[in-house]
Amino acid sequence: MTKIDIFSGFLGAGKTTLIKKLIKEAFQGEKLVLIENEFGEIGIDGGFMKDAGINVTEMNSGCICCSLVGDFGAALEEVLEKYHPDRIIIEPSGVGKLSDVIKAVSGVMESHDDVQMNGYVTVADATKCKMYMKNFGEFYNNQVESAKTIVLSRTGKITDEKLDAALALIREKNDKATIITTPWDEIDGKQILGAIEESNSLEIELMEEEDVCPECGHHHDHDHDHHHHHHADEIFTSWGFETPATYTTEEVEGFLKELDNEEKYGIVLRAKGMIPAADGTWIYFDYVPEESNVRAGKPDVTGKICVIGSKLKEAELENLFRK
Repeated sequence: MTKIDIFSGFLGAGKTTLIKKLIKEAFQGEKLVLIENEFGEIGIDGGFMKDAGINVTEMNSGCICCSLVGDFGAALEEVLEKYHPDRIIIEPSGVGKLSDVIKAVSGVMESHDDVQMNGYVTVADATKCKMYMKNFGEFYNNQVESAKTIVLSRTGKITDEKLDAALALIREKNDKATIITTPWDEIDGKQILGAIEESNSLEIELMEEEDVCPECGHHHDHDHDHHHHHHADEIFTSWGFETPATYTTEEVEGFLKELDNEEKYGIVLRAKGMIPAADGTWIYFDYVPEESNVRAGKPDVTGKICVIGSKLKEAELENLFRK
């Protein structure tokens, strides 16, 4: 039997961190395959995950909403045939619609009796859900509405009032999901997995009642997506480049502070990179608005920098990062 777990979450919510925690604390001894579906030209996450000793299949499929069902189904079939894993973790792009991913997986399951849909988890940054609902409602809300378990990240960083307000916004969109609010470093991965698997039994019957359209509850082809909905690639863009140039930690910290300047660079939702430093070490960085992380990492084949956002001003970004 292969269990399939989908971990969705907006850019920078902490999906990768949560998956690493679960791999370390909850999935030991399982034969595990991780499938990532990244948005953007540079498949940069492969490097981050290899750090954790995990095998990654990368699919850079520009517009997720349309092309996901095609390549994605094929990738899933291949993993099932080749590896017969105990568990497949799917980490869709931060701007993918969770309902599309569920639909693609359901399509593959029709021809496999030994595959079970396990968790649909959405990781949501408690400090940012209000802003994301306002600016990116269609994508963000779909992830919240389609989840069976919502794991809040960064809850340790906000007041109880703010956390209550974030919960109220999420409950308006989804009053059935189990919501995990405890900071992750205070609970074990096994407890998180317990909550994810607990929330299954109700849903299994519902899933079997057919492919009901998540947007409007009718049984029909999903062509209405194309009429009223934007595609991810109209709203989000990704920009980046590969570079052999060396940088210093101070320079990188300087770049990341600059990115908060929306007027100058557009709305930067996420930036990450792995670039060489002059002394032979490598600098890895990760950025989400008002929060960034710069650390040392393993050398890679070449330096890469990738920025994802909305209305990005590429010429300005080029000036900022290029040496």
